[in-house]
Amino acid sequence: MSDALLDIEPGLAGLAPSVGDHLRELRGPLHGRILATVRAAMAAQGRSLTGGQGQGLALGVQTAVDTFVDAVADPGRELTGTREVFHALGRTEYREGHRVDALRTVLTLGARDIWAFLVEHAAAQTGPAGPAPADLYVIAGALFGYVDALAGAAAEGFLAEQRDTAQDWATTRRRLVTLLVQPDPPAGAVLHAAADAARWPLPATVAVVSVDGTDAEHVARSIGAGALAAVVGDAIRVVLPDPGTPGRLDRARQALVGRRAALGPTVRRQRARLSYRLSRRALALHQLGALGPDPVVSCDDHLLTLLTAWEPGLAGHLAGTVLAPLAGLRPTTRRALAETLRGWLRRQGQVVAVAEDLHTHPQTVRYRMRQLRGLFGTALDDPDARLLLTLALHQHPTGEPDRSGDG
Repeated sequence: MSDALLDIEPGLAGLAPSVGDHLRELRGPLHGRILATVRAAMAAQGRSLTGGQGQGLALGVQTAVDTFVDAVADPGRELTGTREVFHALGRTEYREGHRVDALRTVLTLGARDIWAFLVEHAAAQTGPAGPAPADLYVIAGALFGYVDALAGAAAEGFLAEQRDTAQDWATTRRRLVTLLVQPDPPAGAVLHAAADAARWPLPATVAVVSVDGTDAEHVARSIGAGALAAVVGDAIRVVLPDPGTPGRLDRARQALVGRRAALGPTVRRQRARLSYRLSRRALALHQLGALGPDPVVSCDDHLLTLLTAWEPGLAGHLAGTVLAPLAGLRPTTRRALAETLRGWLRRQGQVVAVAEDLHTHPQTVRYRMRQLRGLFGTALDDPDARLLLTLALHQHPTGEPDRSGDG
C-alpha cells in the first residue's frame, strides 16, 4: 500500500482545504452508513459484526473511514497504521476460515456506498457548501484506490497467516512422525499431546512408507485417509493409520505411482519404529537396485533380502566364509556349481526337480553334487551349515562374494 493518499490520487493536491473540512463534518453519518452496509454484506456471507472478529472488522472499517477523511484534508499523511490494521484483519480472516476475497468484497461494497452517499449529499446541497463535481471525481479516484490498497494489505495478511500456519503444521506433523519412529517410545501424555496438536487421531496400527523426495505435504494429500508425512533423514516418511482398512494400502500404492517407495509392515502403533526401520532400509536397497524393478515395493515381499543385507558388510563376510570352497575355481565352474548348490538346497536334494529348474540333465546335477560334496564335505548334511549356505547364495547366487565390503 502507498504511504500516502496523495500517492494513490495526485489530484488531491489541487483540492481546496474546504473540501477536506467538509468531509470531516460528514464523519458521523459516514460511520453509520458504512457500518450498515458492512453489516448487510457480512450477513450475506453468513457472518455477524457481534463476535470478536466482527467487532474487529467494525473497528477496522471505522478506522479506514477516519483515515480517509483525514487524508483528503491532509493527503500527504502516512497510511501505514491503517495498512497494518487491515493486514491484521487479513490474518484473522484466514484463522476464521474465510475466503481470501471475502474481505475485499465487503470493502468494495463499502466504497461504493460511501461514493453513493457523497454524491447524494452533494446533490442535496445548494450553493458552495459541498464539493464541486470535479472535486468529487478526484475524491472517487482516491476512495477506490484507497480501498483497493486496503484490500491488498488484507490479502497480504491472509497469505502471510496461511504461510505461517503451513509452516507450523509442517513442524507439528514432523514432531509427531519423529515421536512415533524414535528409538525410545515417548511417554503416553507426550504422544497424545502431539497427536492432538496435529489433529491426528492415534490409530491402533500403522505402516510406515519411505518415499523418495522432499514434498511430504503433497504426498500426504495424494494418499489421503489421514496419512501423516514428514521429511525425516533423506526421504519422506509417511505414517499410514490403520493400514488394514479395506482399500487403504491399494490407494497408497496408486498415489505413489511414478515414485520409488518402500512400504513397511503393518505393526501396532507402539512398534512404529520397526516399520520405519524396515522401510528405510528397503528404500536404500531399492535405490541400489536390489529389490527388483517395481517402483513401489513391500518389505514383506523382501524379508530375506532385508535380513541378509541389514548390517552392511555382514552378508559379504558370511558369503566369503561359507562359500570359501568355491573361491579357487574358474568363474564358469564356480557359477555352475553355485547355481546347482542353490537349487539343491531350495529343492531339498530332489535331483530331478533341480535339473528341471536348471534346464539340464539329472546326471549333470548328480555330477556337480559329487563335486560339491568333495568341496564342502559333511557341511551339506548339517542343518545349520545348509542354512548359512542358503543365506549366502541368496545374496551371492554366482558364488562370488561382494568384495566391496557393503554386503
